[in-house]
Amino acid sequence: MHLLTLKDWTTEQIKDVIDKSLEIKRNPVEYRTMLKDRSLAMTFQKTSTRTRVSFEVAMTQLGGHAVFLDWRATNFALADIRDETRYLSRNVNCIMARLLHHADLKAMAEASKVPVINGCCEKYHPCQAISDLMTIKEKKGTLEGLKLVYIGVHNNVCNSLIEGCTRMGVEITTVTPIVNKQSVDKELIQKAERTGLYKTTLDVKKAVQDSDIVYTDTWVDMEFFLDPKLKEKKEKRIGLMKPYQVNRKLLKDGDALIMHDMPIHRGYEISADVIESPNSIIYEQSENRLYSAKGILLKLLGKT
Repeated sequence: MHLLTLKDWTTEQIKDVIDKSLEIKRNPVEYRTMLKDRSLAMTFQKTSTRTRVSFEVAMTQLGGHAVFLDWRATNFALADIRDETRYLSRNVNCIMARLLHHADLKAMAEASKVPVINGCCEKYHPCQAISDLMTIKEKKGTLEGLKLVYIGVHNNVCNSLIEGCTRMGVEITTVTPIVNKQSVDKELIQKAERTGLYKTTLDVKKAVQDSDIVYTDTWVDMEFFLDPKLKEKKEKRIGLMKPYQVNRKLLKDGDALIMHDMPIHRGYEISADVIESPNSIIYEQSENRLYSAKGILLKLLGKT
């Protein structure tokens, strides 16, 4: 069993790992030796703060060990990904990979003798979505019947949120003036539409009315935000997206919780005063990456 995308998991499996993550957060001591003598390989082709920290600390606090592998410092950058995976998976109990291309993750999973976790690719971010749903359930006590509005670029995070929300009974409305071409998954959208829980609009003011959660994400992929070669593209995106900034004016008539998967570009997709507002649960959301990482690891390693 792997976690490459939530599309591959049953609704019950998603629910189980959310509930287990909440239980681990409430009673961490009970789980501190659950992965004794187990090892996790973490390979990163993309930069990371939360994914690396959460999985490395999760393994430590579960009694196991994590091995960090910078893609550029390994032979993954030189050889066939299947060959390197066949070797790696004979040394560890699980692999978490943060790669540029979902196709490479699929190849890794096909070659691996152990579970493979998608730590983020251009199409999906299932670990983030599980953590987000865990956070919402922690704050609201339930998921079913809630209304979430995602405002930003239609990207990997958006895809996994759509899948996760519609599977858990959360109504999700996306306000996405820009779609990352590499993130397009028509099958996912068609499936979400059939649930009756997925909507999309460009009327951001109407979308946030009566919403329970307002969620935003960076307008420019984080690894490219400071790339001088992409300055023109960045400025064009900022111009197009500025009317969709999550700010006090947009939220003045509601009482929604505010979420952002981080890293945050203050003053772009979200204003500083909203980040620091009482309704912001952004830092609790990021903290919960640790507990959801534990839940995912225990699920995949059969320790639930």
